[in-house]
Amino acid sequence: MAKWENDPLLSSVDPAKLAMLQSFINQGNFQSQNDILPLLMKAASSSKKQGMQFTPEETELIIKVLKKGKSPKEIEKMDRILMLMKMLR
Repeated sequence: MAKWENDPLLSSVDPAKLAMLQSFINQGNFQSQNDILPLLMKAASSSKKQGMQFTPEETELIIKVLKKGKSPKEIEKMDRILMLMKMLR
């Protein structure tokens, strides 16, 4: 898997936050980058408990990077997952 956290779009995101997300990914059991999205959302939720919050802008940038190179069908699936997760908040 490519080093998504090194994408130039994420240069404004705190490196400590990206490292925390990467540690969640390393602990997760996933087959593809599509499986990372739910894991990242869980990590973002968990980080709030630790006093580390992601701004809406940071979250959007991370999602934008994860969508890079995906097919329209994959992006649609990711968008549905995001919508469901927002509804559950």
